[in-house]
Amino acid sequence: MELVEAVKAGNVASVKEFISAGADLNQGDRNGWKPLNWAAARGKLEIVQLLLQHGADVYAVGQDQRTPAMIALAAGHADVARHLRQAEAKVTLPKSFQPERRYCMAYKVKDLRQFAGWKENKLSENKLQGAETANGNGQPQQTEQALSDNDVVYLHENLVVTRDVWRGENVIFDQVAPEWKEFCASSLKFQVPDDLDLIATSIRKSAAHS
Repeated sequence: MELVEAVKAGNVASVKEFISAGADLNQGDRNGWKPLNWAAARGKLEIVQLLLQHGADVYAVGQDQRTPAMIALAAGHADVARHLRQAEAKVTLPKSFQPERRYCMAYKVKDLRQFAGWKENKLSENKLQGAETANGNGQPQQTEQALSDNDVVYLHENLVVTRDVWRGENVIFDQVAPEWKEFCASSLKFQVPDDLDLIATSIRKSAAHS
């Protein structure tokens, strides 16, 4: 754990000494975070480079299942995140292992109904009507819920539309044909932003309000 502590302290000289002494670069702490995870969290680019040069696992995860690149992004360290992404690109791993990027954007239903092939799924809603229900015993009955033009729905990175932000739940539209992909790109201007761009936007906004 001496290497982890040196990384957390940002002590480059000590990190070099531990590496030279043969320290385990992929040993995790009690939360499973390895030295590279901590270097990413602290935004220490020089230490990140050192660890990678000597064989640290760029896809190392702890109990939170976040890679170093994810951690750097969450902490707003754009240069570190960019370097880690470049390192990831050099590693060949099964696609199923690599973290999935999830994103969604809110739209009004009327914007999506402009698509010529739009055919939305009606959602079921539980309604309790006292004793006057379908079975007469006070239990909720299923009714279909129609969406109005001004209702807000969510378009996800896989181009499926849902009623709420949770992907895969309350699906309204899932006919992802080439025409729908073109409509999303050209008419809706839907594009999954790069996390690095989001960091830059956040920094610009913070600077403008300071």
